[in-house]
Amino acid sequence: MKYVLVTGGVVSGLGKGVTASSIGVVLKACGLRVTSIKIDPYLNTDAGTMSPFEHGEVFVLDDGGEVDLDLGNYERFLDVTLTKENNITTGKIYQSVLDKERKGDFLGKTVQVVPHITDAIKERIESVAHVPVDGKEGPADVCVIELGGTVGDIESMPFIEALRQLFFSVGHDNFCLIHVSLIPVLGVVGEQKTKPTQHSVRELRALGLTPHLLACRSAQPLLDNTKQKLSQFCHVPAANILNIHDVPNIWHIPLLLRNQNAHHSILKQLDLLSIATPPDLEAWTRMAETFDNLTDSVRIAMVGKYVGLTDSYLSVVKALLHACIACSLKPSIDWIAASDLEDDSVKSAPEAHAAAWKTLRNAECVLVPGGFGDRGVSGMILAAKYARENNVPYLGICLGMQISVIEYARSVLGFERANSAEFDKETHNPVVIFMPEVHSSYCLFCFG
Repeated sequence: MKYVLVTGGVVSGLGKGVTASSIGVVLKACGLRVTSIKIDPYLNTDAGTMSPFEHGEVFVLDDGGEVDLDLGNYERFLDVTLTKENNITTGKIYQSVLDKERKGDFLGKTVQVVPHITDAIKERIESVAHVPVDGKEGPADVCVIELGGTVGDIESMPFIEALRQLFFSVGHDNFCLIHVSLIPVLGVVGEQKTKPTQHSVRELRALGLTPHLLACRSAQPLLDNTKQKLSQFCHVPAANILNIHDVPNIWHIPLLLRNQNAHHSILKQLDLLSIATPPDLEAWTRMAETFDNLTDSVRIAMVGKYVGLTDSYLSVVKALLHACIACSLKPSIDWIAASDLEDDSVKSAPEAHAAAWKTLRNAECVLVPGGFGDRGVSGMILAAKYARENNVPYLGICLGMQISVIEYARSVLGFERANSAEFDKETHNPVVIFMPEVHSSYCLFCFG
């Protein structure tokens, strides 16, 4: 098994997930089979209970695993079906080690971070990496591992040590480290600054890992002198310094890597040049360019509870993007906080109320996504009523479907107190109830 480790430095949110996915796309285009692992250093065992406001979307896998949204990106880019085991968290590792300790598996030894936690991390990585995720028999050729957070975070220290040990055990030709870092430009000076990346790489090397490639995030392409300075101070060949600058859409990132011969550097490090083929990204190129050349757009009102962080609805946004492209349209999404549509906001936030309704009335279609709890439900019902009465196309997903049923039952059927049992267990007109035997909500109105 060959491993490609993607780490990040300086700040979070640089796009490690997109970078890791794009590396997988390029390697797959070279004829290799690829699998992915996301390491999240937080103590939660999974992302299921984490607030969308803080963490973004909870991505649900085919096996029911509630994981980090980056795994959704892996599935979309690589066309693979991942499992909950492909998301490794600190909580999962510590829980497994403590369970073993309680059963006496350590024979009374003092359980420590090294070697017990680090051994558990290595074992989990190696076992998950060998599970096929592309529908074929046998393990993949390359496992792309993304380490969440930034280098230097105290939460990620056990994982850094475990990965250092993994590098040592699998050998130099079976491990490639790619470090994603930021190259800022100070507005006053106008110069691309390399010092943050230098410090980040220095910290990574102090922990026992030296990057083979640098993936530098910047607004504009890197200058030659910037690359030379990075090469000199970070001990990375200039040919292995990749620039991931801002592009029109993220589908250009694999093409950006291909154009900089990133695949050659990675394949050379992993000793795979003899079996790999030149990357075939023709279909991918057509997809990226098709989106760039679209001129007509469609305005979509997204009425939700967590619109303050658009990553909360990332999968819905991606699905809209693909659907719009199939119709030769560019999606123009207008985010509306459901609570701003409610009558109560007329007094508490009149400007937000007026703006929300103006946005809704200018939309060509309305989408109400999923959510939990009853906050904002009244606003969503008003949005659904507006769409129905004005013949505006409406799509309700999960909570949004319940909203449309409640609105129709109240406004058309005359059940003024109609509600979902999720919001009001004592409602006299429960048009949506919970069925424990099938673990899902059941719409009484839809099925009689």
